[in-house]
Amino acid sequence: MSRRTNKKRKFPLADPVYNSFLVNLMISKILKSGKKTIAQKIIYDAFDIIEQKTNNQPLKIFEKAIKNVSPAVKIKAKRVGGSTYQVPIEVKKFRAINLGLCWIIQFARTRSGKTIAIKLANEIIDASKGSGNSIRKKDETHRMARANKAFAHFRS
Repeated sequence: MSRRTNKKRKFPLADPVYNSFLVNLMISKILKSGKKTIAQKIIYDAFDIIEQKTNNQPLKIFEKAIKNVSPAVKIKAKRVGGSTYQVPIEVKKFRAINLGLCWIIQFARTRSGKTIAIKLANEIIDASKGSGNSIRKKDETHRMARANKAFAHFRS
């Protein structure tokens, strides 16, 4: 007999410089092979570039970018009978933020530029303005969900 344990999600602690848990989440997402200090340096360099380019607080621009990129719905493939349907599913707030961060990092890596800090800064600036590849990905996801609204009754 198996028992389900009621696990609480552990939220990351706030980062030391900006005192924001979102920045710490971003550092965790950009992390490669456990090099946290390098990931922190990349994020803080990107924030310095954002501050130079926009003359605004980088944390506010970063939060606005995440808010713009976070999706409200996502598509999940569901097999019913012999066919597979694309079923739109609402996304929880924490998952939406995680998806937004992943998309920002994913599209920052594919951008052209010298360093990852420059690429990341440009992607965050574009996302805060409502343009860029990560915003396009969110719009595409929402468009797919709207197109498949007829299959919403397959939700489980």
